[in-house]
Amino acid sequence: MTETTPTTSLPLPLRVGRQRRWQVLPIIEIVVLAIAVLLPFVLKDYLTIYATRVLILCLFALSFDLVWGYAGIMSFGQAVFFGTAGYGVALIARDLGVTSILLVLPAGLLIGFSFALLLGGFLLLGRHPSSVIFVSLGTLTGSYAADRVARGWYYLGGQNGIPSIPPMSLGSYDITEGPVYYYMTLGILLAVYLLCRFLVRSQFGLALAGLRENEQRIAFFGYQVQRLKAIIFSFAGAVAGLAGSLYAFHEGFVWPNMLGVVISTQVVLYVLFGGSGTLIGAVIGTVAIEAVSFWLSNSYQDIWPIILGVLLLLVILFRPAGLISLILSERERVGNFGRLPEEGDRGSS
Repeated sequence: MTETTPTTSLPLPLRVGRQRRWQVLPIIEIVVLAIAVLLPFVLKDYLTIYATRVLILCLFALSFDLVWGYAGIMSFGQAVFFGTAGYGVALIARDLGVTSILLVLPAGLLIGFSFALLLGGFLLLGRHPSSVIFVSLGTLTGSYAADRVARGWYYLGGQNGIPSIPPMSLGSYDITEGPVYYYMTLGILLAVYLLCRFLVRSQFGLALAGLRENEQRIAFFGYQVQRLKAIIFSFAGAVAGLAGSLYAFHEGFVWPNMLGVVISTQVVLYVLFGGSGTLIGAVIGTVAIEAVSFWLSNSYQDIWPIILGVLLLLVILFRPAGLISLILSERERVGNFGRLPEEGDRGSS
């Protein structure tokens, strides 16, 4: 005759419930969004224009965080997609006279996606798996080559680029720099951010997280590792292309530096400084670096790059996970996948 052991309730789901109620990441995202919405009301006009440029760079940083922070692909040539889309929409505006936002932004997105698909297919879809070094040097070479082509091609304006791009339009209304362009960019950034957040918290995002941590094990589970990399690489290229299109019309001109190694390295620093693999870290890192650069360049005109370099070095040395790690735990940075246990699921018989 057996004796039945009474069941006891386990406290673990209660702790999970408390963690779910007090997650830090959504609070950070809401605070950042609230500040961004209210910013034009307290900034002067020229600072609103500068803030719009920073928002566009935040969109660009998101594209790099997707490939590096989530898929573990070190793309040292992310500026290729940013710059080619900028040049593409500039040519469409200059030669075809098309400036409608309903045409030029999808065109820039498609250009970025197409170039990323071509480069990603070459680097990632070979017979043998590509190493991190091969991909990073391949993208770096692509960025350098695109920069040299733009500087030497007269049709693209050579060293001077393409100036005097007409403003983007919606019907008969011209969307010029200022609060309107700022809120339009903020809306696009928010939409892309939410799409990326949904993507990285989906089953596809779980596969990406496993890909970043242990590529061999993910391949053992039956995933097509190289195809996963190519998909996220192409998607990130589309986001970078969208950012490049917005940047071209906001600045009113494009130039070879948009394609080159400097801005490719710059976006790496944005994500490193803020914290990779969080999305919001890329936004925070971009805003922090650009704000500090703006202040230092006005206050210490001769030595501000040295001061900024030392600051970046200190953060990377003492906070390898970026500024976001000061307030965000490693567990929440990785995220939860699937359904958390409910309180009614406690106990077992």
